[in-house]
Amino acid sequence: MKHSSSHSSSCLPFLLTTTTPIFLLLLSLICPAAATWRTPTHHQHGRNPNKPCKQLVLYYHDILFHGNGDQGNATSAAAANATKLGDYKFGMLVVFDDPVTKDGHLKSKAVARAQGFYFYDMKSTYNAWFAYTLVFNSTEHKGTINIMGADMMSEKTRDLSVVGGTGDFFMARGIATFRTDTFQGDNYFRLEMDIKLYDCYKY
Repeated sequence: MKHSSSHSSSCLPFLLTTTTPIFLLLLSLICPAAATWRTPTHHQHGRNPNKPCKQLVLYYHDILFHGNGDQGNATSAAAANATKLGDYKFGMLVVFDDPVTKDGHLKSKAVARAQGFYFYDMKSTYNAWFAYTLVFNSTEHKGTINIMGADMMSEKTRDLSVVGGTGDFFMARGIATFRTDTFQGDNYFRLEMDIKLYDCYKY
Protein backbone atom coordinates (compact mmCIF):
# COMPACT_ATOMS: atom_id res chain seq x y z
CA MET A 1 0.00 0.00 0.00
CA LYS A 2 2.84 2.39 0.81
CA HIS A 3 4.53 1.60 -2.49
CA SER A 4 1.30 2.33 -4.42
CA SER A 5 0.80 5.67 -2.66
CA SER A 6 4.36 6.73 -3.39
CA HIS A 7 4.01 5.75 -7.03
CA SER A 8 0.79 7.82 -7.39
CA SER A 9 2.45 10.87 -5.82
CA SER A 10 5.44 10.67 -8.16
CA CYS A 11 3.15 10.47 -11.19
CA LEU A 12 1.11 13.56 -10.19
CA PRO A 13 3.57 16.22 -11.47
CA PHE A 14 3.92 14.30 -14.72
CA LEU A 15 0.15 14.19 -15.21
CA LEU A 16 -0.20 17.90 -14.48
CA THR A 17 2.54 18.93 -16.89
CA THR A 18 1.24 16.70 -19.70
CA THR A 19 -2.48 17.40 -19.29
CA THR A 20 -2.35 21.19 -18.78
CA PRO A 21 -1.35 21.99 -22.41
CA ILE A 22 -4.02 19.57 -23.65
CA PHE A 23 -6.65 21.24 -21.45
CA LEU A 24 -5.70 24.70 -22.70
CA LEU A 25 -5.82 23.51 -26.32
CA LEU A 26 -9.30 22.04 -25.83
CA LEU A 27 -10.45 25.25 -24.12
CA SER A 28 -9.25 27.37 -27.04
CA LEU A 29 -11.06 25.09 -29.52
CA ILE A 30 -14.31 25.04 -27.56
CA CYS A 31 -14.29 28.76 -26.75
CA PRO A 32 -12.07 30.74 -29.13
CA ALA A 33 -12.90 33.96 -27.28
CA ALA A 34 -11.11 32.59 -24.22
CA ALA A 35 -7.83 32.61 -26.12
CA THR A 36 -8.14 36.32 -27.01
CA TRP A 37 -8.15 38.69 -24.08
CA ARG A 38 -9.08 42.35 -24.05
CA THR A 39 -7.06 44.47 -21.64
CA PRO A 40 -7.36 48.13 -20.69
CA THR A 41 -5.21 50.39 -22.86
CA HIS A 42 -3.85 52.23 -19.83
CA HIS A 43 -2.58 48.88 -18.52
CA GLN A 44 -1.06 47.98 -21.88
CA HIS A 45 0.77 51.23 -22.45
CA GLY A 46 1.51 52.31 -18.88
CA ARG A 47 -1.00 55.17 -18.94
CA ASN A 48 -1.72 57.13 -15.79
CA PRO A 49 -4.94 55.56 -14.41
CA ASN A 50 -5.93 58.99 -13.01
CA LYS A 51 -6.12 60.45 -16.52
CA PRO A 52 -8.85 59.45 -18.98
CA CYS A 53 -7.86 57.18 -21.85
CA LYS A 54 -10.67 58.68 -23.96
CA GLN A 55 -12.73 61.86 -23.66
CA LEU A 56 -15.83 62.98 -25.56
CA VAL A 57 -17.75 66.24 -25.21
CA LEU A 58 -21.26 65.87 -26.63
CA TYR A 59 -24.60 67.68 -26.45
CA TYR A 60 -27.87 66.00 -25.55
CA HIS A 61 -31.10 67.60 -26.86
CA ASP A 62 -34.49 66.78 -25.34
CA ILE A 63 -37.83 68.00 -26.74
CA LEU A 64 -40.75 66.84 -24.60
CA PHE A 65 -43.99 65.83 -26.31
CA HIS A 66 -47.03 67.64 -24.88
CA GLY A 67 -49.72 66.12 -27.09
CA ASN A 68 -50.53 69.35 -28.90
CA GLY A 69 -49.41 68.53 -32.43
CA ASP A 70 -45.67 68.68 -31.75
CA GLN A 71 -45.01 65.00 -32.42
CA GLY A 72 -42.95 65.86 -35.49
CA ASN A 73 -40.26 67.52 -33.37
CA ALA A 74 -40.66 65.74 -30.04
CA THR A 75 -37.92 63.33 -28.96
CA SER A 76 -39.31 62.32 -25.55
CA ALA A 77 -42.66 61.64 -23.89
CA ALA A 78 -44.02 61.16 -20.38
CA ALA A 79 -44.72 57.49 -19.76
CA ALA A 80 -46.05 58.21 -16.26
CA ASN A 81 -47.47 61.53 -15.10
CA ALA A 82 -46.29 63.44 -12.07
CA THR A 83 -48.01 62.73 -8.77
CA LYS A 84 -49.49 65.36 -6.47
CA LEU A 85 -46.68 64.92 -3.94
CA GLY A 86 -44.89 68.27 -3.92
CA ASP A 87 -44.39 70.74 -6.75
CA TYR A 88 -41.37 69.21 -8.49
CA LYS A 89 -42.89 66.58 -10.83
CA PHE A 90 -42.26 63.78 -8.33
CA GLY A 91 -42.98 60.42 -9.95
CA MET A 92 -43.00 61.62 -13.56
CA LEU A 93 -41.24 59.15 -15.90
CA VAL A 94 -39.96 60.28 -19.30
CA VAL A 95 -38.78 57.93 -22.06
CA PHE A 96 -36.55 59.46 -24.71
CA ASP A 97 -34.83 58.90 -28.04
CA ASP A 98 -32.80 62.12 -28.18
CA PRO A 99 -30.29 63.35 -30.76
CA VAL A 100 -26.70 63.87 -29.59
CA THR A 101 -24.45 66.33 -31.41
CA LYS A 102 -20.85 67.52 -31.23
CA ASP A 103 -21.93 71.14 -30.71
CA GLY A 104 -24.80 72.95 -29.05
CA HIS A 105 -26.92 73.31 -32.20
CA LEU A 106 -30.08 71.21 -32.33
CA LYS A 107 -30.04 71.10 -36.13
CA SER A 108 -26.44 69.83 -36.32
CA LYS A 109 -25.89 66.31 -37.57
CA ALA A 110 -26.46 63.77 -34.82
CA VAL A 111 -23.41 61.63 -34.03
CA ALA A 112 -25.38 59.39 -31.65
CA ARG A 113 -28.80 58.81 -30.11
CA ALA A 114 -29.46 58.87 -26.38
CA GLN A 115 -32.08 56.20 -25.67
CA GLY A 116 -33.46 55.48 -22.22
CA PHE A 117 -35.45 57.19 -19.49
CA TYR A 118 -35.35 59.57 -16.54
CA PHE A 119 -37.75 60.11 -13.68
CA TYR A 120 -38.18 62.82 -11.07
CA ASP A 121 -37.46 61.35 -7.66
CA MET A 122 -37.39 64.19 -5.12
CA LYS A 123 -40.32 66.02 -3.51
CA SER A 124 -38.43 69.07 -2.20
CA THR A 125 -36.59 70.18 -5.36
CA TYR A 126 -35.99 69.21 -8.98
CA ASN A 127 -33.93 66.05 -9.16
CA ALA A 128 -33.96 63.26 -11.75
CA TRP A 129 -32.43 59.83 -12.13
CA PHE A 130 -31.15 58.81 -15.58
CA ALA A 131 -30.49 55.45 -17.21
CA TYR A 132 -29.72 55.47 -20.92
CA THR A 133 -27.49 54.27 -23.74
CA LEU A 134 -25.59 56.41 -26.22
CA VAL A 135 -25.89 54.57 -29.53
CA PHE A 136 -23.16 55.46 -32.05
CA ASN A 137 -23.31 54.50 -35.72
CA SER A 138 -21.01 56.73 -37.75
CA THR A 139 -17.69 56.55 -39.56
CA GLU A 140 -15.99 57.87 -36.42
CA HIS A 141 -17.51 55.59 -33.77
CA LYS A 142 -19.59 52.43 -33.65
CA GLY A 143 -20.90 50.94 -30.44
CA THR A 144 -22.64 52.07 -27.26
CA ILE A 145 -21.94 53.76 -23.93
CA ASN A 146 -24.21 53.04 -20.96
CA ILE A 147 -24.75 55.88 -18.45
CA MET A 148 -26.76 56.02 -15.24
CA GLY A 149 -27.05 58.09 -12.07
CA ALA A 150 -28.62 61.07 -10.32
CA ASP A 151 -28.97 64.42 -12.08
CA MET A 152 -29.07 66.89 -9.19
CA MET A 153 -30.32 69.86 -11.18
CA SER A 154 -29.52 72.51 -8.59
CA GLU A 155 -25.80 71.79 -9.02
CA LYS A 156 -23.83 73.50 -11.79
CA THR A 157 -22.22 70.19 -12.76
CA ARG A 158 -23.31 66.64 -11.95
CA ASP A 159 -21.36 63.40 -12.33
CA LEU A 160 -23.08 60.25 -13.57
CA SER A 161 -21.46 56.84 -13.95
CA VAL A 162 -20.39 55.22 -17.20
CA VAL A 163 -21.13 51.59 -16.42
CA GLY A 164 -20.31 49.78 -19.65
CA GLY A 165 -20.30 49.82 -23.40
CA THR A 166 -19.91 47.85 -26.62
CA GLY A 167 -18.03 48.12 -29.91
CA ASP A 168 -15.46 50.93 -29.82
CA PHE A 169 -16.38 51.41 -26.14
CA PHE A 170 -16.27 47.76 -25.06
CA MET A 171 -16.48 47.46 -21.25
CA ALA A 172 -15.97 51.22 -20.83
CA ARG A 173 -15.87 52.68 -17.32
CA GLY A 174 -15.77 56.32 -16.35
CA ILE A 175 -17.70 59.50 -15.57
CA ALA A 176 -20.18 61.59 -17.58
CA THR A 177 -20.32 65.16 -16.24
CA PHE A 178 -23.59 66.97 -16.95
CA ARG A 179 -23.87 70.73 -17.35
CA THR A 180 -27.16 72.38 -18.29
CA ASP A 181 -26.38 74.35 -21.44
CA THR A 182 -29.86 75.81 -21.90
CA PHE A 183 -33.52 75.10 -21.21
CA GLN A 184 -36.85 76.51 -22.38
CA GLY A 185 -39.37 75.71 -19.71
CA ASP A 186 -40.83 72.21 -20.07
CA ASN A 187 -40.39 72.18 -23.84
CA TYR A 188 -36.67 71.82 -24.46
CA PHE A 189 -33.38 71.45 -22.63
CA ARG A 190 -29.82 70.81 -23.72
CA LEU A 191 -27.12 69.14 -21.65
CA GLU A 192 -23.40 69.23 -22.21
CA MET A 193 -21.95 65.79 -21.48
CA ASP A 194 -18.24 65.67 -20.75
CA ILE A 195 -17.53 61.93 -20.90
CA LYS A 196 -14.22 60.71 -19.50
CA LEU A 197 -13.39 57.01 -19.84
CA TYR A 198 -10.77 55.44 -17.57
CA ASP A 199 -11.02 51.86 -18.83
CA CYS A 200 -10.64 51.62 -22.61
CA TYR A 201 -10.39 47.99 -23.69
CA LYS A 202 -9.12 46.70 -26.99
CA TYR A 203 -7.79 43.46 -28.41
